[in-house]
Amino acid sequence: MASEPFDKRSGWIWYDGAFVPWQDAQVHVLTHGLHYGSCVFEGERAYGGEIFKLDEHTLRLKESARLLDFEIPYSEEEINAACREILVRQKLKDAYLRPVAWRGSDMMGVSAQNNQIHLAIAAWEWPSYFDPAQRLKGIRIDEAKYRRPDPATAPSTSKAAGLYMICTISKHAAERNGYADALMLDWRGRVAECTGANIFFVKDGVIHTPEADAFLNGITRQTVIALARRRGIEVIERAIMPEELESFDECFITGTAAEVTPVSEIAGRHYQPGPVTKTLLDDYMTEVQPKAAAAA
Repeated sequence: MASEPFDKRSGWIWYDGAFVPWQDAQVHVLTHGLHYGSCVFEGERAYGGEIFKLDEHTLRLKESARLLDFEIPYSEEEINAACREILVRQKLKDAYLRPVAWRGSDMMGVSAQNNQIHLAIAAWEWPSYFDPAQRLKGIRIDEAKYRRPDPATAPSTSKAAGLYMICTISKHAAERNGYADALMLDWRGRVAECTGANIFFVKDGVIHTPEADAFLNGITRQTVIALARRRGIEVIERAIMPEELESFDECFITGTAAEVTPVSEIAGRHYQPGPVTKTLLDDYMTEVQPKAAAAA
């Protein structure tokens, strides 16, 4: 299944209120979202049949669309129900879900105020974003060429497809150099995030993480910060400069796809997955389990 092209798979996709055979869930080549980036999405994970933080993901999806000046024509309750329904229809318990909304093909041009807004939701098995063997000992990260943009130039708090263009370029370049991912700075030259995950550092038992003022404040990021504080671990959200990277003891990244992943290197700077990283990795994997199953 892992090597099968996504457009050749079997199953169902929820598409504009109906279940459509997987290979029939298509868009026209003149779709506005394809040409002009008027597209937003979410990445969600289900564990034991329950979608973790579903309400938060749906709220963010709706808000991302509003930031791109369109309204998804479904309520939060309808979107949540559709996510749960596609999970059942796909017969999945542990899965990744991808809701995506976009402007359609009614008009072609920068302005497309009357275009239909579409919503689709797919679900599939996606065990680990990174190679499992590498993840356990820490992934290696390169430095990205491109920087996260000034919020005055792009809607940086939205999960907009267009904002991932430089992420794809940066991750491809890192992989060609033998790395798993790339660290991006923001437009001011401060440490920001990786191409699809937020980043954390540990020094003397204290967690340091960039302030989320120029990139997406990830739902997993927020969850891990809460888990750390629940354990009494101090978390400092602040500006982190590249010259500080060598001073940290541990490093890890977080995201729905990445979950909690230790980092062993950032472009020649080395880290050892230590007690704080391991504790939060374990705490996170406990947190995402369905509460009824966890209590059993």
